[in-house]
Amino acid sequence: MKLGALGEDRLLNRILLHLPRVRGGKVFAGSADDCAIVEIPRSKKYLVLKTDCVVEGVHFTHGTNASDVGWKAMMRPLSDFAAASALPQFALITLIVPQQTKVAWVRGLYRGLRGATNRFKVSIVGGETSNTPGPIAISVSVIGFVEKPRAASRRGGRSGDDLFVTGHLGGALKRKHLKFVARIAESRWLTKNFSIHAMMDLSDGLGSDLPRFARASKVGFDIELENLPVARGATVDNAISEGEDYELLFAVSPSNRKRLEREWRCNFPGLPLTRIGSLNRKSQVANRKLPRGYVHFQQPR
Repeated sequence: MKLGALGEDRLLNRILLHLPRVRGGKVFAGSADDCAIVEIPRSKKYLVLKTDCVVEGVHFTHGTNASDVGWKAMMRPLSDFAAASALPQFALITLIVPQQTKVAWVRGLYRGLRGATNRFKVSIVGGETSNTPGPIAISVSVIGFVEKPRAASRRGGRSGDDLFVTGHLGGALKRKHLKFVARIAESRWLTKNFSIHAMMDLSDGLGSDLPRFARASKVGFDIELENLPVARGATVDNAISEGEDYELLFAVSPSNRKRLEREWRCNFPGLPLTRIGSLNRKSQVANRKLPRGYVHFQQPR
């Protein structure tokens, strides 16, 4: 069987079966979540780790401004930190480029990387370089911390929870995917003021990410398609299937809905927050079928 027949999620399930399991409750969130979140002995915080990459022809096209590529390469793992409500501190960069790449392009790439790290006070502390016949690939690993009471993962959603998303969905491939800002400030505000049961970032599209979210929490979901916050110029299908939105999807008790919506408008007046549905018990309500989002190894970007 080839990877194209398997797809990302099924491939990961097979790989994870053969990884050694850490015992003793030392892992809060592992390889199936947005970030790895692990215990630090005698600390009130968890250690948070994430690695991500961008590949030419998949995450950006040939000729894309190098600074934009660097910005996106850094913001992608920082968006996963937002999903964990974690604060990033250090980054490692692995640069894999053909030898004919112009030095000016690499300098532009690092301008973008530094711009993104400056936004969240992250220090680039090392990395690696390697030659390749192509395409260009940049891998970014980020390390940071989150207070134990504020750590978020995909696993805590409960039947009856409201589902909310930040911002707008769809149309990101036209420009937003190169310019987005990780929702770290918003996620930190959420976990400071509310009990967020589960949270993730939307990178592969609602059609792929929401089922993952529900599976991790062992619940079902019901989506109100007419309430999706569709971006200007996009369609509902774009909002579900395109991906690259990098917005937050989270679950919270419906008892918090009115206060959440009211206080969000006061604190983030320029950013919409939309209730798009709820979680439910799988045995009671069948999931609404969604068009599929992006699936690695099976679709071109």
